[in-house]
Amino acid sequence: MESINPATGEPIETYERDDTAAVEQALDQAATTFAAWRDQPLATREAVLAAAAAELRDNVEEYAALMTAEMGKPITQARSEVEKCAWVCDHYAENAGAYLHDDRHPSPPGVDARTSYEPLGPVLAVMPWNYPFWQVFRFAAPALAAGNVGLLSHAPEVPGVARAIERVFDRAGAPAGAFQTLLIGVDPIHETILPDDRVAAATVTGSNPAGRAVAATAGDQLKPTVLELGGSDPFVVLDDADVAAAAEAAAQARFQNTGQSCIAAKRLLVHEAIFDRFRATFLEAVDELTMGTPTADETDLGPLVSKRHRDGLHEQVTASIEAGATLVRGGTLPDRPGAFYPPTVVADIPAGCPVDAEETFGPVATVYQVPDADAAIAKANETQYGLGASVWTTDRDRGRAVAERIEAGNVFVNELVKSDPRVPFGGIKKSGYGRELAAAGIHEFLNRKTVWVE
Repeated sequence: MESINPATGEPIETYERDDTAAVEQALDQAATTFAAWRDQPLATREAVLAAAAAELRDNVEEYAALMTAEMGKPITQARSEVEKCAWVCDHYAENAGAYLHDDRHPSPPGVDARTSYEPLGPVLAVMPWNYPFWQVFRFAAPALAAGNVGLLSHAPEVPGVARAIERVFDRAGAPAGAFQTLLIGVDPIHETILPDDRVAAATVTGSNPAGRAVAATAGDQLKPTVLELGGSDPFVVLDDADVAAAAEAAAQARFQNTGQSCIAAKRLLVHEAIFDRFRATFLEAVDELTMGTPTADETDLGPLVSKRHRDGLHEQVTASIEAGATLVRGGTLPDRPGAFYPPTVVADIPAGCPVDAEETFGPVATVYQVPDADAAIAKANETQYGLGASVWTTDRDRGRAVAERIEAGNVFVNELVKSDPRVPFGGIKKSGYGRELAAAGIHEFLNRKTVWVE
């Protein structure tokens, strides 16, 4: 397996792919380690997570630079991602006890009825390249705190990151086998690894086809899964919104991580009364974005993860312009090496064209004018996805009322959509099912055992 620098197109390093024997050994070790890890005192598991947080903070530059090299994330954003991973480790080191304590239930006099939470076993994690550290740690921290062990099948674009995450837990003092990386590329794991009796469950963050394949096998095997499969998040700006704040947040929400985010604000739905002001302010923010080498601190947008991904995005934009949409900014292929694409804004969007009906995974914002809140809500829900949404208004009660009508797993009022260790995160519809983070996330891969003692 070869990692490629998307900013230059040059190879970085070649990694040996794990063969069948290596995978078999990893599965054996996971099962053996789980038998002991699950019985370790919670304080021991929490200490490993605290040590992992320290390891990440002590070596931010090392891990951030690797991320930037392999998938092109601007270096300042890469540092923030490493810090966020440390945060989620700290969160579960500090709160796992509260999340895992037994729940007592009403019962007859003299009866002790409670639910306890017990780990299931090795969990297979299929993870994407766009947030290559964070997506893994938001699974791994609660899973290990709960007493499970992890098997990571990372995206083939980031083999170095995958190995580095395994090293984080090794350096933190986790026992061998508690968290292992499998370098197996695009191997159909739903056929080769997930059916194995030693694998207890699976979590997938990635494409809809990948999630469906894993879910189908897991269903046949009666194994629990959590799926986070992308989104086409609406960013609703009502007529009483703070236009400047909303426009600034919209630029950040759409173009951070070079637009390669499931929870990016892909569709900006703006009330007609403030549309012109919002559009002008938003375009000013877009024009201030710096596209450049991802290793420079001043860079806002780096390359996309590969030219293949960049070219697919450009095809979506081109087809939409041909269908009648208006290109307001960007939309051209830069004359430079690497997988770069400029911040792009599209308006006057025909229904059903690619940027309207499909997820755009890159720096492309679509801007819609809507006559009222009802129309904004209808357009927000006019998608196969249901991951996140953002609503902007100076009336908090109105914002909450609009949020309650939007079909999504996460709705933020006067804030961009984000994943936060303190609150559950996940989607509905074709964005998947299940939840990560907070108490809900740690409970996904546990046996909720009811014990009744007379």
